[in-house]
Amino acid sequence: MRMDLTVQQLRVVLAVHDAGSFTAAAEVLLQAQSSLSRTVLEVERRLGVALFERTTRRLEPTAEGREFVAIARSTVAVFEGNLRHFEGFLDGCRGRVRVATLPSLAAILLPPIVSAYQHGHPAVELSIEDALATEVLERVRAGTVDFAVTVVSATSDPIDDLHVTPVAADRFCCVFPPDHAFADRSEVTWSDLARESFIAFDRTTSIRQHLDRAFTESGTHPRNTVEARNISAVAGLVAAGLGVSAVPGLVLPLTGFAGLAHRPLGEPRAERRIAVVRVPRRPLSPAARAFLEAITDARRSGAALPPEASWLPA
Repeated sequence: MRMDLTVQQLRVVLAVHDAGSFTAAAEVLLQAQSSLSRTVLEVERRLGVALFERTTRRLEPTAEGREFVAIARSTVAVFEGNLRHFEGFLDGCRGRVRVATLPSLAAILLPPIVSAYQHGHPAVELSIEDALATEVLERVRAGTVDFAVTVVSATSDPIDDLHVTPVAADRFCCVFPPDHAFADRSEVTWSDLARESFIAFDRTTSIRQHLDRAFTESGTHPRNTVEARNISAVAGLVAAGLGVSAVPGLVLPLTGFAGLAHRPLGEPRAERRIAVVRVPRRPLSPAARAFLEAITDARRSGAALPPEASWLPA
């Protein structure tokens, strides 16, 4: 026996039950009484039981009818709730958005954008996933995130298969204890930097990749004394007087706890280019597109950024 029933059939049974008669239900649903009667009879035929005891004055549900009405009411409520959720998904006010990014961008660039976005999309589940630059691109390609906000100016892997939209840039600066001799300068040269004990970032980081390239272009080489992967660790080592280091503008706020001073690095000018990266042929949900628009709005309005960081022209 097949019990396949439509949601509309369930709604008719509920209307008949709640109204107590076919006539009253027909007035509520604006349908012919005979059509409702046929629908209920068809449901009863498929279920193999009578749902109502038919009297001259009122329909009374049978025991099977009461049980079925409870199930039908729950089913219709869930169905309508899911439809409302889907309508919200189509409007961009529901669903889930997953964004991969670098730790410094997750901590400094994105929070104001996330705040503005969530104000207009409070029901959207937003996930900001920070990782190393190579891991970020892997997640984009694998489809585990909708898109990424990441640095694309020092990636060692080709990204021709991805859609890249540059949005911001930040310049590299030398960071040092406030009593260091560099504090009297307006700018630090790469040659100056090469003469100092240097606290380097781990080779797996995008910061290290930028710095290695800049040192090569300047014809100098740093005297690496210590390597660390974590920004806080680098800042702490510099604050302890073990050397100086170099970080991009959007990382500067993350070194604030160490009380470091900073000066921009001279030519060759080293900066990171930050972009939205996604797979071009993979469609975005309305909620994800709305988050991209939030990034565009921040860029267009010139939302505040730390020193040595700026939005790129659209």
